[in-house]
Amino acid sequence: MPNDLPRLPVPPFTAASAAAKVRAAEDAWNSRDPLRVAGAYSIDSRWRNRSEFLRGRDDIVAFLTRKWQRELDYRLVKELWAFDGDRIAVRFVYEWHDASGQWFRSHGNENWEFDGDGLMRARHASINDVAIDAAERRFFWPAGTARPHGAPGLRELGL
Repeated sequence: MPNDLPRLPVPPFTAASAAAKVRAAEDAWNSRDPLRVAGAYSIDSRWRNRSEFLRGRDDIVAFLTRKWQRELDYRLVKELWAFDGDRIAVRFVYEWHDASGQWFRSHGNENWEFDGDGLMRARHASINDVAIDAAERRFFWPAGTARPHGAPGLRELGL
């Protein structure tokens, strides 16, 4: 598991540093690497993801491993919504398909709280899934890679 060196940027956040933190999180999640993602959270991080409650990196890694076994060809876009001190609010959309080939677009909001080293100590996520036709997809960069810089964000895509 990654070490606990500070994860820049650290709070208190500015508009630029909060946006950088959001993009770093998006890039990590798009890697679909549970260990990489978990390294951004404190050892005792608390999560609420939909109706699941997690505590600590081991729970996070197990959760993400299950998630990406079920949510295939996952691609995510995050957008900064608001920030203050050590907190950031984000909205996001991701697309994925299940084993039967049914595509979904998942819309959500997250509230994040960070410790002084820039590790996320709390994450609260509310998410809704909408079935879509493959023709309705909007995210086409290679799965498992970061969204290309300059690619449209949620506002530009009308999401």
